[in-house]
Amino acid sequence: MLPWRRARSWSVAVALLGALALPLLRLVLTGQGQSEVAVIERSAELLLRHGTPYLADPHTVSEYTPYLPGMALFGLPRAVLGAQEWPARLLGDARLWCAAAFLGCLFAAGRRHRPALAALTASPLVALPLCVSGVDLPMTGLCCLALALAARGRPGAAGLALAAACALKWTAWPAVAVVAALLAATAGRRAALRATAVALAGTAVLVLPGALRSPGPMFHQVFAFPTGRGPLPTPAGSPLPGRLLADLGPAGWYAAVTLLLLGGLAVAASLVLRPPRDAVGAADRLALGLCVAFLLAPAGRFGYLALPLLLTLWARSQARTAPRTGALADALTAPLTNPRTDPLTDPRTEVAPTPWPAHSSSPMTSRPGRAASKPSSTPWPPVCPPTRSSSSPRTSPAPPRTTRPSPSR
Repeated sequence: MLPWRRARSWSVAVALLGALALPLLRLVLTGQGQSEVAVIERSAELLLRHGTPYLADPHTVSEYTPYLPGMALFGLPRAVLGAQEWPARLLGDARLWCAAAFLGCLFAAGRRHRPALAALTASPLVALPLCVSGVDLPMTGLCCLALALAARGRPGAAGLALAAACALKWTAWPAVAVVAALLAATAGRRAALRATAVALAGTAVLVLPGALRSPGPMFHQVFAFPTGRGPLPTPAGSPLPGRLLADLGPAGWYAAVTLLLLGGLAVAASLVLRPPRDAVGAADRLALGLCVAFLLAPAGRFGYLALPLLLTLWARSQARTAPRTGALADALTAPLTNPRTDPLTDPRTEVAPTPWPAHSSSPMTSRPGRAASKPSSTPWPPVCPPTRSSSSPRTSPAPPRTTRPSPSR
């Protein structure tokens, strides 16, 4: 709406400064934030001391670590630098590294669409969780990167991005099926199997050491506690359908889990029957699966729905500014794929006239009269000779019309 030439760029810059940079800097320097930040930093310290990010006998909710071992990597700078001086507090905060991972993944997923990514980052959908927690954003960025790489036909790189995402939170595991369906529909089954194998192998390498070190605490804190089956009640108590069913008792909890499994099977069947063929369709299908999981889970929060919404908006922002090369490719390959299209018979196609053979440059062999009237030995298109009737008189052919040679010849 502003009349300036760079009004859009300046408005996005002001939004990034006011909604993201200044609040994040103030919260980091003052040590304020949600409890997830302290949980990530404590899990990194436990990983360095004991080789596992999980406490053996947690007594309070803040002592639980409901994340997979890969999330502890974002707390390693705090465990190494400490929090004594303000440079250490600034560089060691886990939110900065979560933000760096998220923005790096989005930049790698769409380098040509930086204005759209900047506007999406400045929106409250990203700026608010990035300032106060940032725990879900690295997984979201890795899922976006995996979808973008799969749409480009790079199964190995997509599998690595999926492995990194699946090692952070188990809510990223449905992305493996979506990426496999996308690759199977666009690049073939071998590409889908390759991406799946890389994702599973990478996840096993990142998760199995912590799981083997403390299998019991990991199961109770990562899987039982978030679903409401742990010894302590989970703080994720938004009145979603799954939580309302789980509050009815054990029968309601099993009913919520049954509906959750049926919803997952329905989304999986849609991937088989109508697989996505681009990044937008894959992001929409993953967002649908996550919405079903968050709504029907026995425990959940309204804030979890920001993840599928972010996936949908990211895919739309990339598709809106992406170059349209499908129509150009179809136009270039139309004469090869459509047998009815002939450039010689199509009235829209202009065919250059075939030039006459070059005349000899020698004055002794130049015969201008014959050169001007001599027809080609192989005419194109071939013309059938007319049939001569017995009643029609025979006419002698007209003598060739000779032209007077020019003085230059």
